[in-house]
Amino acid sequence: MNIYTVSFILILVFNVIKNKKSLHMLQQNLYNENNRYLKWIKKNIKTVFVTLDFISLIILGIAYWLDNTLSMILIIIADIFYLLEMARILNLRKIEQVKKPLVITSRVKRLIFTITILMVLPIIIYLANRNHGLLLLLIESIVTYFSYIIVFFAKIINTPAEKFVYKYYETKAKNKLKSMTNLKVIGITGSYGKTSSKNILNDILNIKFISRPTPRNLNTEYGLMITINNHLDKFDDIFIAEMGAYKKGEIKKLCDMVHPKYGILTRIGLAHLETFGSPENIIKTKFELIESLPDDGIAILNKDDPKQVSYQIQSKCKKVWIGIEEQDADVIACDIQCDYKGSKFHVMFKGDKTKYPFETKLLGNHNIYNILAGIALGKELGISMKELQNGVRKVRPVESRLELKDFGYMYQINDAYNSNPVGAKSALEVLDMMPGMKVVVTPGMTELGEKEEELNHIFGTQIANVADYVILVGEKKTRPIFEGINESGFDKDKLFIVNSVYQAYDLLKTLKKKEDMYALFENDLPDTYNE
Repeated sequence: MNIYTVSFILILVFNVIKNKKSLHMLQQNLYNENNRYLKWIKKNIKTVFVTLDFISLIILGIAYWLDNTLSMILIIIADIFYLLEMARILNLRKIEQVKKPLVITSRVKRLIFTITILMVLPIIIYLANRNHGLLLLLIESIVTYFSYIIVFFAKIINTPAEKFVYKYYETKAKNKLKSMTNLKVIGITGSYGKTSSKNILNDILNIKFISRPTPRNLNTEYGLMITINNHLDKFDDIFIAEMGAYKKGEIKKLCDMVHPKYGILTRIGLAHLETFGSPENIIKTKFELIESLPDDGIAILNKDDPKQVSYQIQSKCKKVWIGIEEQDADVIACDIQCDYKGSKFHVMFKGDKTKYPFETKLLGNHNIYNILAGIALGKELGISMKELQNGVRKVRPVESRLELKDFGYMYQINDAYNSNPVGAKSALEVLDMMPGMKVVVTPGMTELGEKEEELNHIFGTQIANVADYVILVGEKKTRPIFEGINESGFDKDKLFIVNSVYQAYDLLKTLKKKEDMYALFENDLPDTYNE
C-alpha cells in the first residue's frame, strides 16, 4: 500500500467525520430554505474555513508544485494535519452541546449517496490510472476543505429527485385526506405558541373525539405529509395541523394541501422578521390560514392582539374572539390566579353571565390564551362545559415551555424551546410570582432581524426588574441584554456570563441559599448558533 492509497483512505475517513457537521447544519437550516444555510455559512466563516485541513491543502499544493522526492514527505506532513483536525473535531463533539442531532432521514441518505460519489470520484480515477496520484490527491484535498460547499452542491444535484419525491408524497397525502370525508381539519398558526396551542387543543378535544396532531414541531409541507401518510388513521375524527412559515405564501400552500375548515391564530409578533422582510408580511402570511377557511368555517382569533383586531379579514367564515384584557370578546378568561402548582381561572361566554371555573397545571397568561382557544373551538364542536373543564384539567405541560422541574437544589422553569418578546415577558411574569430566590438563565432572543438588539436590550431591563441573579450564556450575543440590565442599576456582582448552559448549571449550584431557588431558562439556541 503506497503513500497515495494511505492518504486517500485517511482523507475519506476524515470526510465522513467532517461531513456529519455540514449535513447537520444543512438540515437544521431547512435544506437552505430562504438561503438559511448559505447565510449560516456567511455568519460562521471561522467555523467553516479556519481549520487545520486548510494547512493540509496548502502543503499538498506545494507538493504538487514541487513534484519531486520532497513531495512524499510533504504528503506525510499533510496527513498529520488531517489527523490533528480529525482529533480536534472528535474532541469538540464530546463537549459540544447538541440539542437536536442529525436525523438520518431518507433525504439525508440520498444526500450522503451523492456526497459519497463526489468524494470517491478522485479515488476511483486514481485506481483506474495511477499516473496522476498527486494531482488527484490535491483535488480530493480541495473537495474535503470545501465540504460545507460540497454538501450544498450535492443538495442542488439532488433537487430534481427531491421534487419528484415531494410530488409523490404530496399526492399520496392529498388522496388520503380526500378519502377521509368525515375528518375535521384544524389549522393552527401564529408567530408564537403554535406547538403549545396544538398540544393543548389536542388534550381538550380528546375528551370527546379521536384527535391526531402533527407530532413535535413538524409544521412544514414535509411535516404535514409525514403526519398524514404515516400517522393519520381512518378512525381519527380530527386532524390538527400546525403551520409554520418563513415567508409570504407558505401558509397558503399548507392550506391548499390539507384544506382546514377550522383555524386558530395564536399571537402575531416579530418572529422570523429577517426572512419575512417586514411586520406587514408577517401579518398577511398568518392570516392566509383564516382567509383559506370556507364560508362555513370557524376562526378563533385573539382580541387582545392589536395586529389581529386591526386586520381587514377577507373571509366570510365565523369569527370567534377570545381575550383576557378585552372584556367584549366572545370568550374571556377572568379571575386568573397562578402559583407554582398551576393556574385557576373563570371563563365567560358572550350572552351568558355564568362564570365557569377551570384549572390547569400550566403556568402563564399565554397558556391561558391557548386554553381559551381550545375551549372556544371545543364548544363550537359540541363539547359540553363539564367535558371542557375535565379536558383542561387533563392538559399536560408541554416540554420546555414553562415546564416546572424539581432539580433538588433548584426549581427550574424550563422555557428553553424558543423565545420571543411576548413569550419572554410572560415567562418573567411567571418567575416573578414564585416564592424565594429568582434567577434568569438566557442566551437571548434570535431571528428578530434588525430589531433583535433593541428587543434584547428591552428584555434586559425587564429581567433586571424581576431577577435576583442573572446568568447570560455567550458574551457576544447577550451584549444588548447585558447593557439593558446594567442601565437598570442591577447589582453587577449578581450578573454572570458563561460560555455554555452546562456552566450555568454548575454556577447555579454555588448560588444555593436557604430559601427555594427558581431558575427561569429562557431560550436555548439551536446548534446553528456558535460563539
